Amino acid sequence: MISVKTFICNPFQENTYILYDETKECVIVDAGCYGPEEQENIDSFIAENSLKPVKLLNTHGHIDHIAGIEHLSKKYGVELYLHADDVDNITRSATMGAAWGFNIQLPTCKVNFIEGGNIITFGSSTLKVIDLPGHTKGGVGFYNDEQQIIMVGDTLFRGSIGRTDLPGGNYETIIRSIIKNLLPLGDEVKYYSGHGESSTLGHERRYNPFVNEHPFEL
Repeated sequence: MISVKTFICNPFQENTYILYDETKECVIVDAGCYGPEEQENIDSFIAENSLKPVKLLNTHGHIDHIAGIEHLSKKYGVELYLHADDVDNITRSATMGAAWGFNIQLPTCKVNFIEGGNIITFGSSTLKVIDLPGHTKGGVGFYNDEQQIIMVGDTLFRGSIGRTDLPGGNYETIIRSIIKNLLPLGDEVKYYSGHGESSTLGHERRYNPFVNEHPFEL
């Protein structure tokens, strides 16, 4: 049984997630913890719950989602899992961070490339990688079928979608990802976004104007 703990991090109010099960192994999704206080909050939760981090997973590589990777990878000796098409975002993260007033440490850990259909394991749990390009070229989601939950990064928000005006973004692509790769998972699936509150795919199918009124042929 996967439990999900949310930490709201950095000035972008990014959601960093710890997923863990009864074995106490855990994965950290989109480690955006920036600065000593936010990093200590995550470290304290891990210690207080006797968790063992085994992987860092990223839905994409924007600076607000990777700010804590270097700290966590060094502290726990874990590697990063990311789509190859988002490596460029990691590479330029220090420069992009400086433009926003962030001092981003480039990750020095090993990067393992993932793509749709891959299976990520931790403890007794599995997550299936779902391709979700559009916000970035290499956007992915992490889906657990048994509990019907998925981590979608900045692809989908409650009543909205991720921005597509940054390098690698494409509006038609993100809508296609939602319509073709997310919604077929089922209305009852609960999704966890990179910012803001979680919701269900059924709610977005019914009420999200971007999902209901896509202006092109899929």
